[in-house]
Amino acid sequence: MGNSESGGLSPEEGKQLIGLARKAISYFHATGNIYASQPPGEKFREKRGAFVTLKNAEGTLRGCIGLPYPVRELWFATTEAAVSAAFNDPRFKAVKAKEMDSVLVEISVLSKPEEVEKGKLAESIEVGKHGLIVEKGYRSGLLLPQVAVEYSWDLEEFLKQTCMKAGLAPNAWKAKETIVKRFSAQVFSEKEPNGEVLES
Repeated sequence: MGNSESGGLSPEEGKQLIGLARKAISYFHATGNIYASQPPGEKFREKRGAFVTLKNAEGTLRGCIGLPYPVRELWFATTEAAVSAAFNDPRFKAVKAKEMDSVLVEISVLSKPEEVEKGKLAESIEVGKHGLIVEKGYRSGLLLPQVAVEYSWDLEEFLKQTCMKAGLAPNAWKAKETIVKRFSAQVFSEKEPNGEVLES
């Protein structure tokens, strides 16, 4: 999804990131520490936003946390996001070690978010390709591109849901002081736990 716009990782590199996420979670289970290893290639050294999503075998969300902005090298952003998704998502209990055998891991590598002009939302945001960030005051909310597809949302519903994720009123995106940003994502996910990695 949006390869050229979001950095174009190869399927093999996507698989490496999934492996890193699993390693980071199992290492934290074993030691309580963040797994530290050096990026094995140039693309992993680029500063990129990244989200790790964990789902159980039925596809139900089990944890999802990430870094929206390119402030960390991708390798380390993935490590941090994986541990946070497994242990620090306030919506869920921490993932147990034995659970990881039945958890699907998904990684979204983000392009740099860019502000969209209010009058050009419809022509600038493509549902299924773009994720959204809504910011108003000290509140902000982010939804990944694949979420809108999973729930069959149109653009207006996607904007409303992103506002609610930020703890704002559904129509807060219409307010003059609200900032709407878009980003694209390259998404890699396991077909089954510890199994084949697909790009979507």
